[in-house]
Parts: sequence; structure tokens; C-alpha cells
Amino acid sequence: MDGVSDLAFFELVMRQGSLTAAARELGVTTPSVSKRLAQIERRLGVRLLNRTTRNISLTTEGDLYLTNGSRILSELAELEQLVTSSRAEPSGLLRVNASFGFGRAHIAPAISAFVERYPTMEIQLHLTDRPVSLQEQAFDIGIRFGDVPDARINARLLVENRRLVCASPAYLKRCGTPKAPRDLARHDCIVLRENDSAYGNWHFLRGKKSEIVKVRGALSSNDGSAVLRWALEGRGVVVRSEWEIGDALHDGTLELLLGEWALPNADIYAVYLERHRLSPKLRTFIDFLGVRLKESVEKKT
Repeated sequence: MDGVSDLAFFELVMRQGSLTAAARELGVTTPSVSKRLAQIERRLGVRLLNRTTRNISLTTEGDLYLTNGSRILSELAELEQLVTSSRAEPSGLLRVNASFGFGRAHIAPAISAFVERYPTMEIQLHLTDRPVSLQEQAFDIGIRFGDVPDARINARLLVENRRLVCASPAYLKRCGTPKAPRDLARHDCIVLRENDSAYGNWHFLRGKKSEIVKVRGALSSNDGSAVLRWALEGRGVVVRSEWEIGDALHDGTLELLLGEWALPNADIYAVYLERHRLSPKLRTFIDFLGVRLKESVEKKT
């Protein structure tokens, strides 16, 4: 069992990318992480890592240890899932990845309710500004928007969601209301810089007709909350998800524009690796999340 523990520890160090980050994740000091690595190397009789003050890199033996060790840990986790699949109550650790805005607004509250119902569960929620690799970062589940391009992962639709164009009444009174997508080229548009999508290109579809509009404006951000705040303050036209602006549309602080046009799919999915398909804790969590999100998102639409 010491060997299994060492494998898990070594995999975590490499996943974090530095001894300091690994120490922070484990809640220990950096010297203690370095000491344990040295103990593993002494036990194995080989050097696993090349260390500098800022970086770590795998030796040939370290690469062999990590590659095969990760496979062993994965097979062990799969075995445990099979053995415990008949248990009525889910238990254990789940590592969850989601975006900052949606994660704060919906995933964090859902997790709180989930662990209240299933107190033997442990959830680690990691929020990022863009999707990360589940396999490389060792996440059990990711919450994703729009199409899921990677065929190697499973995806389950949690809730339908649209992207909408909107602006405040004050902005529309001052600058006029766009009647067609091409009109946006003459408006102040607030652009969200996210992922690797083309900056400032808004794609519209109505039936078989499509338009791509290059929009511009004085304001842009990589944070959706900042973009929405500027729109509410009358700074320009914005594209946001229906889950985020439902309340503002309902109370009139934002007005829907170009409602007959559709924007790219923004449905919300739970994605997970194929090897986790039999996990009762994952299946229970996704079922719970689906019900919870439909209730909370629909209240905002």
C-alpha cells in the first residue's frame, strides 16, 4: 500500500507542476513535499525528477513511473467503483471543474445541497476561466457550455441554455435599437474574451441564413460578470447566457435584441471520462445536478 500511496503522491506533484503548488494542494510545507519525494527515490533506488529552484522535470525513470503508475491508479479506482456499485449511499471524493461565473452562481450551491444530503461525499470544486483537460488535471467531472468536441469523453445534457443579445434601456434610448445583426457593427458592443474563439466575431443564424458580424467597442473583458455589469450600466450591447440575464430581462433592466436570430449553442453539459461511467457517486451527483440546475436556471428564464 505504500507503493500505491507513493504513486498517488507523485502523480499529484506532476499534475500540480511544482513542489510549491503540490504542497499548497496537500496543505503541507514545500520542504515536506521535497522530503517525501526524496524518500520515494531512495526506496526505488532511482532519481525520478530533475529539480531546479523553479521547475521540475521527469527523468526517464520518472516518466516510466508516472505513466504506468497513472494506469495502475486508474485501474484501482475502476475496481473500487465496481466493488462499491451496489452501495445505496454514494461516498468518496469527486473533483469538479466549472467556469467562474456559472460555478459560483449554480455549481457551488448545488454542491452544498448535495453534501448535505450525502454527508459521506467529499467534493473539490475548481473554477477556471476556460475548460481544462479532465484527464491531465485528474477531474472526475467538468461542466461545459455548448458542443462537446472531444469524442473521448461522455457528455450528459443538464439543462438547455441560449445565448442572447441584450442592452439596457438607457443605452437603446441613447444609441437606437439594432434591427438586424449587421446593425451591430455601428454600435458599442461589449466583448467577452474567452477560450480561443475569434475575438469580436458574433455568429447569428435564422433558418438557413447566417451572418457573422465583427463587433467593436471601448470595453472588453475575460470576466463575464464585468461584461454584464457594464451592460447594465448602459455601456453597450452584450451577448450573455440566458441563465445569467433572466432576472434582468424579467425586470426590464436589460432588453432582448434580435430575438428572431439564434447564436451558437450554449447548452450546459456534464462531461466525464469513459472509465468513470460505472461510478455510483458520479452518477448520483450528475442526477442531482441535473434536477437542481433545471430548477434554478428555469427560475431565471
